[in-house]
Amino acid sequence: MTQKTLVAALALGAQAVQAQPHLGGRDDGFAGSTAAESRPTILLIHGGFVDGSGWDGVYKRLRKDGYKVIIVQNPTTSLSDDVAFTRRAINETKGPVILVGHSYGGVVITEAGNDPRVAGLVYIAAFAPDNGESVAKLIANPAPGAPVPPILPPNEGFLMLDKAKFAAAFAADVDASLAEFMAQSQVPWGVTALQGEVTQAAWKSKPSWYLVATDDKMIPPPVQRIMAKRAGANVSETPGSHAVYVSRPEPVAKLIAHAAASVAATATK
Repeated sequence: MTQKTLVAALALGAQAVQAQPHLGGRDDGFAGSTAAESRPTILLIHGGFVDGSGWDGVYKRLRKDGYKVIIVQNPTTSLSDDVAFTRRAINETKGPVILVGHSYGGVVITEAGNDPRVAGLVYIAAFAPDNGESVAKLIANPAPGAPVPPILPPNEGFLMLDKAKFAAAFAADVDASLAEFMAQSQVPWGVTALQGEVTQAAWKSKPSWYLVATDDKMIPPPVQRIMAKRAGANVSETPGSHAVYVSRPEPVAKLIAHAAASVAATATK
């Protein structure tokens, strides 16, 4: 993988992507709560360059609604390591689970979601790869004119975003002081993780939901829609940057709760 590809990272897709139809509103009518005993446990999986603390607002809303929530602190060193961390978290639970992935976390849940206890997948402005795909393959042919995330050259096998450009690219709608903190507290993202290929896409056999962030400068919204459609996901859209789970936790938590309620309702039939 060339440095040119790395610098273009996350500016996905070919020109044909731009012509894809708008898929918003396919699943905007969210169902209500179910009995606590039938609810799945929700696992939140972060993506590259960040850690699990960004899920704070989503976590608090889901906990307020009575859901058990686990935040998985993946090391983002390799896909196999991150899947192993997620599977250990699954093993700590009882009953069904919902996996929620943001950005690269979508790759993790696509692989880890094959665990029989996983009842559903939720993608938040995330990669939803098919069999044999990795982030590196998905970003190999960026569309001309697509935003180019400010990824610095790899350092000892890890990637970082330019701190001075982090807010504009990753967290444009996040409070300025928090966006600066996110930039300064970045977690290096392993090139090995970027290259990790999915062996069996869990969305082929599990129900899935996808939230498109319409102002995303890291994964272009047209590409998010294509991946969501390919996965057969229930699609919703909301204004928001790539860090929509930080800046707009309410619609994120709402979609996750809807997915959990749908899974619980199916299980009780």
